[in-house]
Order: sequence, then C-alpha cells, then structure tokens
Amino acid sequence: MSIYLDYQATTPLAPEVRAAMLPWLGCDNGFANPHSPHKMGRAAAATVEVAREAVAALLPKGGRVYFTSGATEALNWAIKGSGAQAIALPDTEHAAVRDTALWRGDCGYGVTLMPVRRDGLLDLAEIPAGQGLVAVMHVNNEIGVIQPIAEIAARARANGALMLCDAVQSYGRIAIPEGPDLIAISAHKIYGPKGVGALWVRDGVTLEPLLHGGGQEGGIRSGTLSPALCAGFGAAAKVARERFETDAGHVAYLWNNALSEIPETWKINGSITKRYKGNLNIHINQIDASRLISEVRGVAFSAGSACASGSGRSSHVLRALGLTEAEARSSIRLGFGRYTTTQQLHTALQMIKTAVAEQEIG
Repeated sequence: MSIYLDYQATTPLAPEVRAAMLPWLGCDNGFANPHSPHKMGRAAAATVEVAREAVAALLPKGGRVYFTSGATEALNWAIKGSGAQAIALPDTEHAAVRDTALWRGDCGYGVTLMPVRRDGLLDLAEIPAGQGLVAVMHVNNEIGVIQPIAEIAARARANGALMLCDAVQSYGRIAIPEGPDLIAISAHKIYGPKGVGALWVRDGVTLEPLLHGGGQEGGIRSGTLSPALCAGFGAAAKVARERFETDAGHVAYLWNNALSEIPETWKINGSITKRYKGNLNIHINQIDASRLISEVRGVAFSAGSACASGSGRSSHVLRALGLTEAEARSSIRLGFGRYTTTQQLHTALQMIKTAVAEQEIG
C-alpha cells in the first residue's frame, strides 16, 4: 500500500464519518427524501439540520450554511449569483474561481487578476476599487500560503465590494477569520465524503440561484439533499472541531521533521511563515516532477492541483510566484495530515531523495 502524501487533493474518510453515514445509505429506513413531509422524511431532514449546525460551528457567526454538491458549485454560485459586474482575484486562485471569473470576462464582465509577491502573498495595495466582488483563497491549495483574509475583507468592504473566501484548504484546519461575505468549503478535505460542500452566506447578502427547481435549500439552491453526505460532512466537522489543536500540533511536528530531512538545495515554494504546515511544496532543481511521481510508486504525492493535473499545463500558481516553466515543472507537493505517521513521512522522503539522486545521475 502506498504512503499517502496528497492531503490537499483529498483526505481519507474518518471512521467517525463512516459510522455517521451508514444509517443513511439506503438501508432499512434511512432512504427517505429529507424534503418530504412524512415522519421518515422529517427524520432525514433533522439529520441534515444537525449536520448544518456542526458545519456552521467552524464558521463565523451571522450567516447561513447552504449545502451544495461541493466547493466548485459553491464558488460558481457565489461568483455568478452575486451579480457582481466586476471581480478581482489573485493570479494564484484555484481554477474553480479563476476559470469562472475568466469566463465572466469573456461574457463582458470586468476581471482583474491581481499579482502576488514572490512568497505568494497578496499586497493589499493591489486590491482595486470599483469591484463588485473580491475573491481570495484563505490557504492556497498548491503552496499552502495563508492570505490575510480579515484585512482583505475590510479593504473590499471599504471599497464597496463583497468578499468571497475559498476556505476549502483551511476549513477545519485553521481558524477562519471574520470578514468575508461568502465562504466556500468542502467535506472531503476534512476527512469527510466527496460530493458535498457548502456555501456560507453572510446575513443580508442576497444571491441569485445557480440551480433552479424546487428550491430545497432556503429557496435559492435546488436539488434533493443526501442525508448520508450531509451527515458525513457534519461528523467530519464535529471531529475537526474536537481535534483542532491535536491535528494542528501533529501537522506542525511532521512539518518540522520534514524540514530537518530535506536537502538544503531543495527550495520551498511560497512563504514559510505565513503557511499551513501540512503543505510542503518544493522546487528540486532540474528534476522532472512527473517522472519522479511515476518512479516513486510507493508514495502518493503530486506536482500541484489534482483539479488541473490532466490539463498538460504547468502550475499557474508557481508561475505567478515568478518561477520559470522549467522550475514549475520541477516542483512537487507533499501533503500530510491526521493519519500520516512520522515513520511514513521519513520513509517517503528517503524514497523521493533516492529517486531524485538517480535522475540527477541519469
């Protein structure tokens, strides 16, 4: 079995999550539609609401959680449903935001791609006035850099704009600051199931529906919810809240161990201090990252975002930091978390170092 070091792409399903989902996977009476008025439907609806409260407990006060099929839907809904005529975003945003914004640009809306510094952080002075929406990721999925969301939100509000925060990589891992008007999250990044996410909407913010139909979610998001997926999301959020300090301490310990083992010639991409420590993105000079991933068969790691792995493009995030095409293609991402052991990380690094040395000799 491979050593799994791709926690930014997805996380293992927590046993507590599996237990919470089992009663609602269609066995016995756990198959009812949560939008039906009868007793079985009401029981399913109650499960959804318990999950909604658990998910909301890790988010700012003064808003509502709307369940979606995932973060991609939540981000598309936030951007398209806000009605913003102009949107500003860092050049390092996830494709779900970046490509949606660029599509809006093709449709005649204003789009501003804001540059970041070499460390991946956004300079607040780059946020332009006259925007309807400012979208900034809290923790970058490729390089782990933590953006100053509270300050960005304050700047956006002062300029009369809404602020959208992609918190997929931070939710349940680090505290989400007050300030955003819209927050997108996903269950499978916090040891929950795939296929369910949520959009948190600040009280007073109005969104147009992205999906029309029965209006099951507060009249503005249509589609039958899955009690099983919602229950899994809720259980994952509950465990994340209970283990918040423990998980953070474990990840920091692994990070320090990794730094003590990697050669000095390997350069970390992005800020080292303003960073989620479960994400180690490294440039290894003159190696072929794709070949390395193929050669180190006993370790599951990546060269960047899983969402763009089939595009053939080098990472737009790394190029935005100022890396050349060659440097971007010689960078790897190691992601670790709750179930990663110190021995696994050590073994994986030894295997990667051996493969790198063989490439350099070859």
